[in-house]
Amino acid sequence: MIKDAVDAVVKMIVAQKDYLSQLDAKIGDGDHGANMVRGAQAAVEALEELNDSELEDLKKVLQAIGEAVAMNVGGSSGPLYGTGILEAAKVADKNSALDLETLEKLFGAAISGIQRRGHAQKGDKTMLDSLIPIYETFKAGNSAGKNLVTVLTEARDAGRDGVEFTKTIAAKRGRASYLGERSIGFEDPGAVSSLLIYQTLCGYWIDSLK
Repeated sequence: MIKDAVDAVVKMIVAQKDYLSQLDAKIGDGDHGANMVRGAQAAVEALEELNDSELEDLKKVLQAIGEAVAMNVGGSSGPLYGTGILEAAKVADKNSALDLETLEKLFGAAISGIQRRGHAQKGDKTMLDSLIPIYETFKAGNSAGKNLVTVLTEARDAGRDGVEFTKTIAAKRGRASYLGERSIGFEDPGAVSSLLIYQTLCGYWIDSLK
């Protein structure tokens, strides 16, 4: 099941390569799509090295993907995505179930790692502007009394709002920060790719629950 979810994400990234690069070309180097595809391909190769038992172990899967992404993706996206995934792996275990508590734990660890690595916060026009709203939706105070599908969907919508928010602010991190106020009006490519990944996983999870 885990590998099927990863395969769905990889297919999406390949399909969205040009779109992500076009977004990045407006405020960056224009290579975000290519970098994401490189990471996706590296992740697939890493998972091919795992046996069937290991492929059912969320911790091992996340470790393999995180290491592959960190080592094979250039620019800032590789280290940030890689760090986030590796930090999530630290709080996962073989028996991690797909529930609200686990999702809050995984996203929380990933975001903390990304913040430490990139020294960014919400409002800096980075991937965190979509990831943090998604994470906050899973917090107990926001998810109490709701079923998993409802929260998954609300998190998706919160991530979309986060991407829209990046259009209204100036970049404070990365190459886009050189543009200052001129970066206003454009979506952050990292926020978009983070949302696309979550949307793909969200759709897969919801379908698996039917």
